[in-house]
Amino acid sequence: MSKHVVWGVAALALCAVVPAGAADLPVKAVKAPVVAVPPSPFDIAFGAAIMNDYVFRGVTQSDHKPSVAAYFEPRYNITPNLQLYAGISGESIKFANDAAAEIDFYGGVRPTIGPFAFDVGFWYYYYPGGTCFAGTPACPATIPNGNVAKADASFWEVYGKVTYTIGDVALGANEYYSPNFLNTGAWGNYLSGTIKYTAPERFALGPFGWYISGEFGRQWLGTSDAFYGTTIASPAGGGPFPNGIDYADYNTWNVGVGLTYKVFTLDLRYSDTDLSKADCNAFTSDPTATFDGSFSPINPTGVGSKWCGATFIAKLSADLTLGSLK
Repeated sequence: MSKHVVWGVAALALCAVVPAGAADLPVKAVKAPVVAVPPSPFDIAFGAAIMNDYVFRGVTQSDHKPSVAAYFEPRYNITPNLQLYAGISGESIKFANDAAAEIDFYGGVRPTIGPFAFDVGFWYYYYPGGTCFAGTPACPATIPNGNVAKADASFWEVYGKVTYTIGDVALGANEYYSPNFLNTGAWGNYLSGTIKYTAPERFALGPFGWYISGEFGRQWLGTSDAFYGTTIASPAGGGPFPNGIDYADYNTWNVGVGLTYKVFTLDLRYSDTDLSKADCNAFTSDPTATFDGSFSPINPTGVGSKWCGATFIAKLSADLTLGSLK
């Protein structure tokens, strides 16, 4: 056999045992990893409510009549445990000065540390469209029962809140301070404690969740300016106080139950204070108050108000966020 034939057979044999080149190998497709899009740090909370009585710290703001409310609150989450927020809300009211509505502007920061949720911020209460009632040349309109009211009741507060959650129970403490509460000239300081039990899913009432909650608070008040002062001595042994009256401090409390369904909440609540009708009248200038012999050292007229008494509140609200709609 010639050398050329031998080398040819050897070359064919070598080709049979050497793997094919990379270009001839079948290629298995590899899927690109799915990269999760991080959630937007921006969100918006908004909602509305209707209630049979708008009560603020134990005192009706709507003359024990129905009220509607709505709010809009943009939020920015710096981290999952630190949120900035600002908002605007509005409620229908019935004030002594016949203000058209309550418009609130607020903002703050909400840090969360373990089971503790904090909330620190600023709140401005704006009451447009008010009328001055005093029966003076500068303020000629009068209230038949003799009470007086400034045209502007707007004021601001700073506040701090903390909520501690353990299991299904949340315990809270709240502190609000204003140097000029309701533009009366008197400072105001409100401190309260809250408790809320939210039933777990296994205790749901069919499609409804539910909770029980309560609050006990104390409102401290300073001395008004001369506009709300009195030149009349009280049969109860007080006055006259021409430079302003020292409003009575008072306790307030509420307790209630709520039913929840998706974004809806029905809250049924009992609210009360320990303010007497006489001191309530001096504080609120209630235009619907009538003479009933309710005298106190700071209320020489004997006119008593029911704006600070016991009341039942039924409130239906809807609360949601833009993120929850996506």
